[in-house]
Amino acid sequence: MNCPTPLRAAWSRSRWLLPLAGLLLVPLLAEAHKLNTDLSKLSRTDIVLGYLEVGFTHILPLGLDHILFILGLFVLDPRLKPVLWQATAFTLAHSITLGLAAAGKVAPLPSVVEPLIALSILFVAVENLLTDRLQPWRVALVFGFGLLHGLGFAGVLAEIGLPRHAFAEALISFNVGVELGQVAVILLAWLLVGRWFGRKPWYKQRVLVPVSLLIGAVALWWTVERVFFA
Repeated sequence: MNCPTPLRAAWSRSRWLLPLAGLLLVPLLAEAHKLNTDLSKLSRTDIVLGYLEVGFTHILPLGLDHILFILGLFVLDPRLKPVLWQATAFTLAHSITLGLAAAGKVAPLPSVVEPLIALSILFVAVENLLTDRLQPWRVALVFGFGLLHGLGFAGVLAEIGLPRHAFAEALISFNVGVELGQVAVILLAWLLVGRWFGRKPWYKQRVLVPVSLLIGAVALWWTVERVFFA
């Protein structure tokens, strides 16, 4: 039996809220499995859920710099498919450098990495102002920036540590949590802006330009702050 037209229309409007609601529940689902100071006593289930939560919350709500980076990618072309491809490339890249740092193969210097992360956000904002469309090579650029951001994520795991008996599970769970946090930011931005205004003729003047200017201004301040006042 087919649903009445009003019900079908309501479902069509609200169905995108379901995956978003599921993503926003990730920290709550992991609440009972918080990490304690003795990682060796945690079960693998506690580790998976605990690091999943740490990765997610490091993006949403704690990772303002990473949120601005993702929003900078989003506003240029607010369709879901292109920005999700970029977010996936970003996650694959930061997984590489984060894994190398966690394994002790590289030792990132926060005094170098953090200003460069701010500059990567500034670059994306400026690029948004200088181009009219999403360029094919931007995914490769985002991948490169993801390598840099992965070194920034390494500082979070350095503070928490990784359990020796479940090193891979913890690392993978953290990366999955970061990806879920990014997807949540993208879906929120799409539901609030992209779906309604992304194809409007005035989108660039009223949304893309002011948002990119704001992101660029914040990123410029962070760059100065992290170079001269850190």
